[in-house]
Amino acid sequence: MISAILSYEFLQNAFLSGLIIGVIAPLLGLFIVVRRLALIADALSHVALAGIAGSLYLSQQVLFFAALNPVYLGIGAAVGGSLLIEKLRGTYRHYEELAIPVILSAGIGIGAIFISLSKGFSSDLIGYLFGSVSAVSRQDLMIVVIIAIVVIAYIRFLYKELFVLSFDAEYSKVSGINSKYIQMFFMIITALVIGASMRIVGILLVSSLMTIPVAAAIQLAKSFKSAMIYSIIFGEAAVLIGLTSAFYLDIAPGGTIVVTSIIILLIVLIMKKAQGRRSAHKEEEIT
Repeated sequence: MISAILSYEFLQNAFLSGLIIGVIAPLLGLFIVVRRLALIADALSHVALAGIAGSLYLSQQVLFFAALNPVYLGIGAAVGGSLLIEKLRGTYRHYEELAIPVILSAGIGIGAIFISLSKGFSSDLIGYLFGSVSAVSRQDLMIVVIIAIVVIAYIRFLYKELFVLSFDAEYSKVSGINSKYIQMFFMIITALVIGASMRIVGILLVSSLMTIPVAAAIQLAKSFKSAMIYSIIFGEAAVLIGLTSAFYLDIAPGGTIVVTSIIILLIVLIMKKAQGRRSAHKEEEIT
């Protein structure tokens, strides 16, 4: 496996991109889960699907788009969707959750239209839907690196504000935190991470990498920072095992990464339950 990675550039691109995504997706996912916004990742991924499908369709009609990486339009669509969600959340202040299914439905609808208008890009679209080891180019890797720098810088410099906003939105307003702009940038950052991850994990599965490692981490963590560390560890493990399995089995990496994440979660839940039984048994012996 190591010799293959050293020999083939596409494997280097895939594994390097996967390692980076294994950090930034669960890292941002922890804030998403704590704020109970997990479905936003699904909504934005479907909007990204509309952008990808639109780009692939336009590449058949316009020469300019034929030379353009579809990832760019996918990321642009996801960012636009994130801003629309924020706008709708502000419009429906007492029914903020309505914004998510509205944008999700719009993404699916627009994507379906472009797919139905297309003439033979189904094979290209499959790679974006479920991920592809061989399709990750050096340009895709550079996009992932740039987005990772933006994400880490955002969390590094606004960590305290994000922490307060995640656990107590009302206090953040009283304390003078500009929650409106922080939330807007948070949504844009989420869209960027989804755009960066879709080549490896796939559009339909990218939200899983942002939430399942976090679900496993919060079972073990005793603090927010430890949950962050566990999330990254589980995310990296899922990506590495998933990509290796996809390479040897010649299947879409998105599925193997997600299934690996679920297996990790099940192992953690079983260990947690066994630990609880042992603790209960010790308490019975003491009494």
